[in-house]
Amino acid sequence: MPPDPLFITRRHFFSKLSSGLGGLALSSMFAGKSNAAESARLMLPGFAPKAKRVIYLFMSGGPAQHDLFDDKPMLRQRNGEPLPDSVRSGQRLTGMSGNQAILPLAGSHFKFSPYGKNGTQISELLPHTGGVIDELCLIRSMFTEAINHDPAMTFFQTGSQIAGRPSLGSWVHYGLGSMNEDLPAFVVLVTKKATDQPLYARLWGNGFLDSRYQGVRFSSGKEPVFYLTNPDGICGSGRRAMLDKLAGLNRLAYHKELDPEIESRIAQYEMAYRMQTSVPEATSIKGEPKSVLDLYGPDVNQAGTFAANCLQARRLAERGVRFIQLYHPGWDSHNKLPQSLPKLAQEVDQGCAGLITDLKQRGMLEDTLVICGGEFGRTAYSQGALTKDTYGRDHHPRCFSMWMAGGGVKPGIVHGATDDFGYNITQDPVHVHDLHATILHLMGLDHTRLTYFHQGRHFRLTDVAGHVVKQILI
Repeated sequence: MPPDPLFITRRHFFSKLSSGLGGLALSSMFAGKSNAAESARLMLPGFAPKAKRVIYLFMSGGPAQHDLFDDKPMLRQRNGEPLPDSVRSGQRLTGMSGNQAILPLAGSHFKFSPYGKNGTQISELLPHTGGVIDELCLIRSMFTEAINHDPAMTFFQTGSQIAGRPSLGSWVHYGLGSMNEDLPAFVVLVTKKATDQPLYARLWGNGFLDSRYQGVRFSSGKEPVFYLTNPDGICGSGRRAMLDKLAGLNRLAYHKELDPEIESRIAQYEMAYRMQTSVPEATSIKGEPKSVLDLYGPDVNQAGTFAANCLQARRLAERGVRFIQLYHPGWDSHNKLPQSLPKLAQEVDQGCAGLITDLKQRGMLEDTLVICGGEFGRTAYSQGALTKDTYGRDHHPRCFSMWMAGGGVKPGIVHGATDDFGYNITQDPVHVHDLHATILHLMGLDHTRLTYFHQGRHFRLTDVAGHVVKQILI
């Protein structure tokens, strides 16, 4: 594995530059010949990074924070009463509940209990997560601008509600490069389950960045990466000879057209060839001891489950994959929430806790940033009829919860607060751009300097906004 450019000292950097052939020396400091061109343009951090890698657990659909992380006794006390106009303050609603005669407050059906040294209140639906709460930084004051799924997910994943921008993982890969030339720097894992909210490939796309920075989706089953294995009748030496001939033709085309995407295509073909060996080893859990499998729960042995993907994320992280993105869909609880939420929580609870515990036991949590949350939260009122047995919650972008762990984030704290109705933020708001700025900061990147010139102007992940949330940093 090539040395990680993030941990080259400033003195070493300038001593190499002063040796005469600065550009050549800079290239030689980094990875091998396969990514020398990329290494020459790597953006070295302006400060010491806390995290070397990111594992992002994205809960697609919008988890209900009132039933999981942000208990509101007031909602139980005033269950069924209309949401006060003074609380809503004319804020936008979706078309799904905006025409209701009343917006009845809906108290959670689930009990909350204190966990950890600080007695953080966590839902009975998340006992395993509660068990590792001292490792988590729980943010209860997230907010976003988008109120519908597609723009909201796109905003969280790319920093823009409009499709076509590079994803967070692509920006990280672009800024920091790869730590393992035999595996992609950005890998995506999606839970294998039915969902009513589509997950488009553009959510992990490269946008206007070079195509080598796009995420590579790994699937469950015998072939984690489709079309990676040689077809019948093709041997390894034959594939190698074919790639060499194809690379020669592509280089002729490059010298004629000067299109950098041709070089990216050559690099991707070579990566795919190396992945024929590296991917089967990285994705096989046969060598994992029972003690580790037990951390993630019984679902870990079923390929494609969230628990199995969490274990895969740890294995990829320890092999040098820079950014691992997990998607777990199904959190869109418009109705029958008390009936559907327990199953959803059960699907992810032990996997999340197992991942945190596993990383800590291996000494990886201190330099691995783990993030967990959805694209927005849910309303304090019930969408549709409220009965003694059931309720639903509509989309709510104005305040919701998510958590972070490891990688330079303060453990065992709660950041931010919401009002007694869980409708508005009262303390320390954190915008999507702030979250992105903080993630990049922990990776050693200044979000205002990580830019790409496109269509006449410099673009960045955080657009023209975003502040590092220093209160949550170690």
